[in-house]
Amino acid sequence: MDKDSRDDFTFAKLSDLKLPVTFRISQLEGVRHPKSISELLENPQLRFHGVQSSTLSGLYITCQLLADNKPLTIPFRTSFKAFKSSYIWNEWITLPIRYCDLPLSSQITFTVWDIGGPRNAVPVGGSTFRLFGKKWTLRRGKHRLLLWADQEADGSMESTTPSKLGTRDEMGRLEKLVKKYERGDLPKSDWLDKMAFRKMEEIHASETEKSETMFLYIDFPRFDFPVIFSEPDAPTLPSPSTAAPTTTQTPTVPVLPASFSTDPHLWAVIDPEIARENPVEDKHRRLVRSHRSSPYDRELKPNAKIRDELGEILNYAPSQPLNSEEKDLIWKFRFYLARDKRGLTKFLKSVTWRDPSEVKQAVEELLPMWTEVDTDDALELLGPGTVDSRVRAFAVKQLNRADDEELLLYLLQLVQALKFESAASDQRSTRSTTSAISYDDSGLTDFLIARGVQNLILGNRLYWYLMVEVALEDRVVAKMYGRVVFKFLNKILESENGSERRELMRRQGILVETLAKRAKEIRTSKDPRPKKIEKLRSFINDSKNGLTNIPPLPLPLNARIEITGIIAEKSSVFKSNLYPFLLYFQCSDGTEFPVIFKDGDDMRQDQLVIQLFTLMDQLLRKENLDLKLSPYDVLATGPLQGMAQFIPSKTIAAIVSEHGTLLNYLRANNPDEGSVGTYSVEPSVIDTFVRSCAGYCVVTYLLGVGDRHLDNLLLAPDGHFFHVDFGYILGRDPKPFPPPVKVCKEMVDGMGGAQSTHYARFKNFCFTAFTILRKSANLILNLVALMVDANIPDIKHRDVHEQIQEKFRLDLTEEEAIKHFEALLNETSYFTVVLDRIHDLAQYWRS
Repeated sequence: MDKDSRDDFTFAKLSDLKLPVTFRISQLEGVRHPKSISELLENPQLRFHGVQSSTLSGLYITCQLLADNKPLTIPFRTSFKAFKSSYIWNEWITLPIRYCDLPLSSQITFTVWDIGGPRNAVPVGGSTFRLFGKKWTLRRGKHRLLLWADQEADGSMESTTPSKLGTRDEMGRLEKLVKKYERGDLPKSDWLDKMAFRKMEEIHASETEKSETMFLYIDFPRFDFPVIFSEPDAPTLPSPSTAAPTTTQTPTVPVLPASFSTDPHLWAVIDPEIARENPVEDKHRRLVRSHRSSPYDRELKPNAKIRDELGEILNYAPSQPLNSEEKDLIWKFRFYLARDKRGLTKFLKSVTWRDPSEVKQAVEELLPMWTEVDTDDALELLGPGTVDSRVRAFAVKQLNRADDEELLLYLLQLVQALKFESAASDQRSTRSTTSAISYDDSGLTDFLIARGVQNLILGNRLYWYLMVEVALEDRVVAKMYGRVVFKFLNKILESENGSERRELMRRQGILVETLAKRAKEIRTSKDPRPKKIEKLRSFINDSKNGLTNIPPLPLPLNARIEITGIIAEKSSVFKSNLYPFLLYFQCSDGTEFPVIFKDGDDMRQDQLVIQLFTLMDQLLRKENLDLKLSPYDVLATGPLQGMAQFIPSKTIAAIVSEHGTLLNYLRANNPDEGSVGTYSVEPSVIDTFVRSCAGYCVVTYLLGVGDRHLDNLLLAPDGHFFHVDFGYILGRDPKPFPPPVKVCKEMVDGMGGAQSTHYARFKNFCFTAFTILRKSANLILNLVALMVDANIPDIKHRDVHEQIQEKFRLDLTEEEAIKHFEALLNETSYFTVVLDRIHDLAQYWRS
């Protein structure tokens, strides 16, 4: 660092920056034109290109760091993303190299690729971005890279695909000014800035339309000071003058630093047999677990020290692997542990499944005598890690004890667990016949079908969960689920009033199909919103569509509700990208039930989040804590469509613009002039508000819900506060540095400020909820783990266990956990204000 006379830092040296090189690929802008008819006739292969399809094709980007014409890293590639209306990735990439190790000539090549036919990709365009500017300063902030059409990025020193050209268009000039403004180099004036930004949006839109060029937007971290290129100082060696004088001059040999000679990352030794079983350890295991000692093992009891060690192992999270000593200890005391319901999952992890005699003893002798296990352990046994069907059958037997209400809470995951059943049965032929593992059917399918036939509500949910899987692109899985649906519908036919139930399910399917078809038409039409609403209402009123008067039908979203028609006058279309429908269903009991119907949006992630919220709400209520959560019903009726219950409410953004504060809004709806300490609002309404804020604060923290802003936080007139739109979960967030606990300033003000008694109650509710839910951490972990193959974007290919486990902090005592959560709450209050400002800027960049 360098200082001036006033002790101010003016710049930082690159050699002091020990962080890895990180950047974000934001979005692609510009118009992609499909090939003309004559070009297609000339080269018929072109019709397979992604640009020819009616929807946005699945582009991906590769990037690589190079210097002096040599690659410094392997190429990195963005993950697959299904684009809806524009090419936005918002994906952070971290390269395995630190800033201090970068040469001055470093540059990153970016190439955008598109589908070019089966197993073939073609470049949409490439660009080469230099990491250092003319004055040897590290580039930072947002950059717009020019894409050279149909070329792969050239990483040579004299690149043919530079990211910038000498000529500057109007948008380029304005973006340079925005950068200066964000750095604070231009004076700020609110009223003038708003007008300027609005004008810039118009220019941006018109420039994009006119321009034939495509641009890629990327973001680099913004450092507080300019970072100047500098190489690290060489280590100082003892000077020759201090050495003893000698007559002959010997050449000086460079001394290797101690850390260099012992660094294991530099001197790796490849061991080709590392993955194979060590025969010595294998022999040791067989001696330790000698089966002749089993009569003696039956009576074996641990002493106090070993009992504590076993207790510690049993408290491990489901994802924590056991080392060989722990496995041997569990095996040694297996008969003693058979009385402990928590011991089964750990015992099965300690079994060596390739040893037939061990498997035989574990499954045929110990498993039948084991005490009944809890639901969370039964769910763990149905995961992808359990192959033996007898163990899976034991788990199914344990689930049989759950009543229908409880089963409904886990049904989504149990349907996913069927995938692991089929995996087990498919492996049967590939395994040797001598293996002791059984690959028969565990009975999970029959169990779900039997319970679905018994209970109408459970059966209805099961039917729709299965139908979504049948519609998936993976034909092998879809076929397997198809067989389950076929079996389920046949069993229904055999039951009492079976043909009526089959008919109701068929009619539900027709209703969803009719709505989905219309939703797609209205969404893709170019009509303005009032016209869309008019079209929807006339469609409902048209008697040939049979929507105004429906013979009584259970609502797919919630089979407890029987609908008799849709009220056209009250139905509407929302103002958002996908134009979802708001449909008011008339119920047979005379009430109305509003539902949001969406087409073009994958609602399976929202469905999972709401299911986990419902489960957490039940866990809290079991402990007599009602936090007034509103886990509204959500049902995905297909991979890209679904419905959700609509709760009449307003976004916090709308309330602030109309009423100024949340208290004014609650006061307008529930005035109580005589109340003491509740700011002239009915006390019960303030109580509901405080409780629901605390509830959502904890549940969104545990599931790592991201992208929170004032437009997806809602408040009902009766004080129920809740979150919607769960596009980012498990720690993913499009904004940098998201606060772990989501509490915005408006919520705190609605409780009367951070010094009020209501805020103190809010904190206490948070602590109580957090400690209660920590006790059920394994259940929540296992439910999320069963969803790894469910094609949910934020769970696929990620270590979800680690993400959630981190939040529960099971390594802390209850008291330490409360202190930890309090610290998170305290650091949130200031942060969120800043982030909402960042969100406003992000909105501008997206427009």
